[in-house]
Amino acid sequence: MEIRIIKDLIEKAELQRIADEWKSEFVKGVVDIAQGIMAIGAEFHADEEEILIAEGSKREDCWGINLFPQKAKEDWIAFDSLINIKPVQNNRSLHVEDRATRERINMIVYKLIKD
Repeated sequence: MEIRIIKDLIEKAELQRIADEWKSEFVKGVVDIAQGIMAIGAEFHADEEEILIAEGSKREDCWGINLFPQKAKEDWIAFDSLINIKPVQNNRSLHVEDRATRERINMIVYKLIKD
């Protein structure tokens, strides 16, 4: 599976296709909250984060999520990933703890993925 950087609108059906290729209910993604872009399509969030960093993103702006295309819009983003453990940014768990950061991630995902 090829990692894709999403900068423009894609269909939610595309997420389902990627999930199906992985034989999974969800697609891993990493959102750069500074640039408003997202990487999808890898087995590990860290691989997507590396691609974004190679393209100019900063580690502190990248947050891992899981997207569940079969769920209702309000339930299809899970904010959990190993890359989210960022003690320097006061995020000490897998979950994105800061509400404003979660809201920014939501805004970016909803802008990039057509429901």
